[in-house]
Amino acid sequence: MTPETLPLPRWDLSPIFPSLDSETFQNAFEALLTQMDALAARAEAYGVRRRETSDVTPEFISQFEEMTSRFNELLRRLRVVRAYIHCHTTTDAQNDVAQAWASRLDMRMTLLSQLQTRYTAWVGTTDIEALLRESETARSHEYAVRLAKERSAHQMTEGEEDLSAELAVSGVSAWAKLHGTVSALLATTVMVEGEARALPISSVRSLAHHPDRETRRRAYEAELAAWESVSVTMAAALNGVKGFQSVQHRRRHYANDVEPTLTANGVDAETLAAMQAACVESFPDFHRYLAAKARALGVERLAWYDVTAPLGQATAAWSWEDAEGFIRRQFGRYSSWLADFADTAFRERWVDAEPRVGKEGGAYCTGLRPGESRVMMNFDGSFTSVSTLAHELGHAYHNLNLKDCLPLQNRTPSTLAETASIFCETLAFEAAYAEADPAGKLVLLDTTLERDTMVVVDIHSRFLFEKRVFERRAERDLSVAEFSELMTQAQRETYGSGVFPLHPYMWAVKGHYYGPTFYNYPYTFGLLFGLGLYRRYQAEPDAFRDRYDAFLSSTGLADAATLAAGFGINTREIGFWRSSLDAVRDRITEYEALIP
Repeated sequence: MTPETLPLPRWDLSPIFPSLDSETFQNAFEALLTQMDALAARAEAYGVRRRETSDVTPEFISQFEEMTSRFNELLRRLRVVRAYIHCHTTTDAQNDVAQAWASRLDMRMTLLSQLQTRYTAWVGTTDIEALLRESETARSHEYAVRLAKERSAHQMTEGEEDLSAELAVSGVSAWAKLHGTVSALLATTVMVEGEARALPISSVRSLAHHPDRETRRRAYEAELAAWESVSVTMAAALNGVKGFQSVQHRRRHYANDVEPTLTANGVDAETLAAMQAACVESFPDFHRYLAAKARALGVERLAWYDVTAPLGQATAAWSWEDAEGFIRRQFGRYSSWLADFADTAFRERWVDAEPRVGKEGGAYCTGLRPGESRVMMNFDGSFTSVSTLAHELGHAYHNLNLKDCLPLQNRTPSTLAETASIFCETLAFEAAYAEADPAGKLVLLDTTLERDTMVVVDIHSRFLFEKRVFERRAERDLSVAEFSELMTQAQRETYGSGVFPLHPYMWAVKGHYYGPTFYNYPYTFGLLFGLGLYRRYQAEPDAFRDRYDAFLSSTGLADAATLAAGFGINTREIGFWRSSLDAVRDRITEYEALIP
C-alpha cells in the first residue's frame, strides 16, 4: 500500500461539540451572543469610549477591572465557538450549515469589534502609569494596557470606527471569504502516471513534490490554467481587500501601510530593517543552493515546478504511520513532555490530514479550549508534509503553554507565534540528519533548504509584491495582468536568474494576501528567531529547557525585542539575523558537497 492509498486521518471535533446541529452547540452559540449583548450594555453604562479626563479614580479602577474580566470571559468563549465553526468551513466549503453559522457570527462580530475599539480608546486615554500603580488587574495586563495607549493614538473617531467595523463584514471580510471559497472548490485534471485525474487544487499543488519532472510540469501548467480561470474573481477580491485596508491606514494617520503591522507583530521598524537587510545579503547563498539543486536534478536551471522537487525516493515514501512515529521519536529527544504532547494529539485525533475537494489548501493550527488545538493540513507522503506536521504541532505545543493565560494576556504576535513551530521543525530535522546516510542527508538538507528558501527568499518576494500593490492600489484598481507582473517582478528580484519560468499567479494562491496586512515577514522572523534559539539550545540544553516553556507562556506579555533579550538576543542588530542565516549557509555548503 502506498502513502497515496492509505486512509489519512480526519480530526475529531466531537469532544468540543457533538455537531453543528446539536443542542449543545446551539446553546453555546446563543449564550455567546447573550454575553456579548451584556458586555455592550455594561460598556454603555460605564461610558467605555475615549475619555475626556485621564484621571484614575477608585470608581474607574473598579469599572476597568470588571470590563477586563468580562472581555476575557467573552473572548475565551468566542474562541471555542469560532474555531469550531472555522474547522468546518475550511474543510468543507459546501457545508451550508457551517457557512450559515459563520455568517451569523461574522455579523455579530461587528459589535465586538466596536466594543474592542471603544475599550482600547477608554484605556488608552487614561493615565496608564497611575492605573498600573493602583490596579493589580492592570499590572497583570500591562503589555495590553500599553498597547491600548499606542493604538488609541491611531484611532479614527468613534463613529468612523463603528462604520468601518460594520462595512468590513460586507467588504474586506466578504472578499476574503470569497477567495477562500473559490480556492477550496477549485479543481482541475492532471495526467499522472498515464491516467487523467480530477484533483482539488491543493492536490495539484502537491504534485510539485512528485519525482517525475514531466508530471510536475503538467501539474504546474494545469495549476496556472486553473488560477487563470478564476483570476478575474481573485483580482476583484484582492483589489477590494487592499483598497479597504489602504483607506483605513490613511484615515488612522499611519505613515505607510507597513507601520500598523509593526505594533500588531510586536516589532519595531529597526528590527524589521535589520532582519530584511540580512535576508537580502543572503540571497546569493540561496542562489548557490538553487544552482546546486539544478545540477542534482540534471537540468540547466530550475523551473518553478522543480524548486520543491524531491531528490531520491525517500521523500515520496512516508505513510501516515511513519510520520506519527517519526514525530514521536524526535519530540522525545527533546523532552518526554513534548513526546507525551504528541501522543495526546495523535490519540485524540487533533489532525485532519486528508486532501479532498472542498477542503482549503495549506495548513494551520487553531486553538480551541485552553491547551487543546486542532491541526489542518494536506498530507501528500513527502517529507515536506512531515515537516509541516512537526511545524503545526509546534503551534499546538505553544498553545499548550499558553493555557493558563487569559485571552488578553495571550495575544501572541505572528512574529513570536512561529517560534515553537520552527523550533519543532528544526528539532526533527537535526535528529533525523544525525542518523542519516549520505543519500538521506542530501534528501533532508534539500527538504529543509526548500523551507528556508520559501521563508527567506519567497516570503521577501511576497513582501515586495504587497508593498507595491498598496502603492498602486492607492490610486486605482489593478488588473490581472498587473498583479501577475508585480508578482513575477518580485520573484525575479529575489530568486535571481536561477529559476524560470516563475509563478505569476502566486498572488491568487496565497490566502494570506486577503487577510492580515503584510502577513509575510513574521514568518521570516519566526524562522530566523527559531534557528537562533535552537543554537542556544544546542549550547546549553538543560538551561534552555528551563527557560523555553516560560518564554512560550509569556509571548503575549511583551514585545519581541524584550522577550528575545531574555536569551541574550538583540533583534535590532543585523548581527543576530546574520548568525541565524549562517546556520542556513552552513547547510547550503554541506548540500553542495553532497552533490556529485
